Amino acid sequence: MKRIVFASIREGAGKTSLMVGLMSRTGKKFGYIKPFGDRLIYKRKKNWDYDSNLIIDIFGLNEEPENISLGFDHSKLRYVYDEKNIQGTLREMAENASAGKDILFIEGGRDLSYGASLNLDSLSVAGYIDAELVVVVSGGSDTVVDDLMFINRYVNTGNVKFSGVIINKVRDVDEFDDVYARQIREIGVRILGVVPFKEQLTHFTISYLADKLYAKVIAGDKGMTNIVKNIFVGAMSTDESLRNPLFNKENKFLITSGDRNDMILAALESDTAGVLLTNNILPPSNIIAKAAEKNIPLILVTMDTYQVTKQIDRMESLLTKENEDRIKLLSQMTEKYVTIEGAV
Repeated sequence: MKRIVFASIREGAGKTSLMVGLMSRTGKKFGYIKPFGDRLIYKRKKNWDYDSNLIIDIFGLNEEPENISLGFDHSKLRYVYDEKNIQGTLREMAENASAGKDILFIEGGRDLSYGASLNLDSLSVAGYIDAELVVVVSGGSDTVVDDLMFINRYVNTGNVKFSGVIINKVRDVDEFDDVYARQIREIGVRILGVVPFKEQLTHFTISYLADKLYAKVIAGDKGMTNIVKNIFVGAMSTDESLRNPLFNKENKFLITSGDRNDMILAALESDTAGVLLTNNILPPSNIIAKAAEKNIPLILVTMDTYQVTKQIDRMESLLTKENEDRIKLLSQMTEKYVTIEGAV
């Protein structure tokens, strides 16, 4: 039975999404654990890791959070476990999760060093449970090469089975292969895949934004799965906005104060995925009725336009169970660009 730890050198490399793609096309029975949770959510009166909960929901795995993750907080885990107990508990968790399975997917923390003080970094976990290590790297081409050179020179991977790397979110795959791939292979690192950047994987749904912003849905609840491709901040006059090319882009998401009636009406008459109303101001009932008729969500927050725009700008587009098109695309991409025999 194969065990694979998926790690990333930097945060946001996309390892969870790649794992979902690989899981959806493996054709084998698989288990999943994430020993050190790093995205805490509260669901069904229990603490879950976001990524763990996502994979459980997508694939219908029958698992409880305590069987997937040891915990979420450094200080609490340090109090409960010493290194010997960590090893024993991890091995037991891996055995239980892999029972009757062909593959066990183990997800590392947010970066390669995360959890090292608890012996829960990805390298330690792979060593404890005799698993292969796959490292996901992303970023600009020079950054990717820097990261891999650094690992090769300074990180001791001799104690684990280092299977290779998946290079993710590459803007130009052909250029990367021509310019950088040979250099990476020359240092002895096996490339399991070079996966291109796809803009659609960065898009939000209205439902996701509403959830993250704790927004109240005022109208258009049937359009909550609409995809946001462009964001327009309606801080200027309506006439000026209509002359702005950004206002006429597809699937736009308008952010404006709830008292900007002309602006909201103009958005409802154009290609709009949804409207975020700021300052806790509701528009008149005729506007709410029009949005409901067109299934264009109106969502309301108490923050002002500047505050909420900055919050969205910092927001990471995490995968959700409802993102069926994204999950299908990830499956297709891993099939095309990742060597399945090497990865799983």
